[in-house]
Amino acid sequence: MERHHYLGCGRLVGESLRYAAFVGSEQVALLGWAAAALRNGPRDRYLGWDAATRARNLPLVVNNVRFLMLPSGGGVPNLASRVLAANLRRLRRDWEAAYGHPVLLAETFVDLSRFRGTCYRASNWQALGQTRGFSRVGASYERNGAAKAVFVYPLDRRARARLKAKPAERKASTTEVTKMAREKLQLDWKRLPLEGRGGLIDMLRQLDDPRKPRGVRHPMVAVMAIAVCATLSGAQHIAAIAQWAQEQSTRTLRRFWCRKDKPPSESCIRRVLGAIDTERLDQRVGEWLLQQSCCSGEGLALDGKTLRGSREGDAKAVHLVSAVLHREGLVLAQHRVPDKTNEIKSVQPLLDQCNVEGAVVTGDAMFTQKDIAKHLVQDKHADYLLFVKGNQPTLLADIEELHLETFPPSAHHPG
Repeated sequence: MERHHYLGCGRLVGESLRYAAFVGSEQVALLGWAAAALRNGPRDRYLGWDAATRARNLPLVVNNVRFLMLPSGGGVPNLASRVLAANLRRLRRDWEAAYGHPVLLAETFVDLSRFRGTCYRASNWQALGQTRGFSRVGASYERNGAAKAVFVYPLDRRARARLKAKPAERKASTTEVTKMAREKLQLDWKRLPLEGRGGLIDMLRQLDDPRKPRGVRHPMVAVMAIAVCATLSGAQHIAAIAQWAQEQSTRTLRRFWCRKDKPPSESCIRRVLGAIDTERLDQRVGEWLLQQSCCSGEGLALDGKTLRGSREGDAKAVHLVSAVLHREGLVLAQHRVPDKTNEIKSVQPLLDQCNVEGAVVTGDAMFTQKDIAKHLVQDKHADYLLFVKGNQPTLLADIEELHLETFPPSAHHPG
């Protein structure tokens, strides 16, 4: 960076991350991200920021302060935009892991006397205009005569709305989300066992606390118990979990093993959830929920999803197959689909985690396979309801020849 970049390496201001990009074993690019610029007219107008809103939300914006394509990277088409796009896909997750809070918007300045910002445009960055040509000198600003183009890239679908929201608007929005969550209450956590053998607390105590003991104010068991029960009550993000915790009584917090009368803060919950072994947590919570739920006579859906934002570089995105209870909407188990196979091969290891005896397992046409049906009936002692489409023409023709129009129990057979 010091040798090839016209600004040199320099010292990155505030919270910062550095990246190196490789093609195979060859290093082709270097990138640096740091705290956002305090004053950026085009950005502030784009977000509708006043001074107070900017001061509060500026940590949620990150600045691409260095981007260098090394001379060794020649010959690969569109390499700059591909490197930038790959970096953006992982930036938010890396920032939250490093500093305990997300970033919602990326910004950068392009010196138009040297560059045109082609790779930023190719990566779908939005050009907002130009600066007035001032630079900071000590505590004041002086004109430098070199106006720069400002580009931004949202790292969240609602980045602009979230960054421009005033405190009162955020509070109202969060309250509305909580109200909607209550209306869609999927499971009453108060009916589930917390204390005692086999309870939620007993299960969570088996997890390792990733934090260092010094300075810990809230036990990991308390944080995780709050997160699980809030999620079961409809909370869909960390802010909603934190607000749900604030609304609980002191007695309830004591049941969650909180040492203090106050629940853990949003930042505390975010840090713990970001550091916990998520695979083990998912397995343990799924097993515990399965113990509390009876699958017999219930509908259980097989569902495949690709995790958004999980793709890194040329690696494939993470794909999961889940077993979800129809009525409660609870995920009882999920299995990561190996990169070199598909969802069909993952159904059996997924169901091995669940006791689905007596359940009615449903799935789309992808899961309409002889081996899956045989495994459900013979091994798991469950029933199934699977769709048949035109991609299996022989099976579809056989079913049509049976003339099952009057098969549903609600139909009336003539005579």
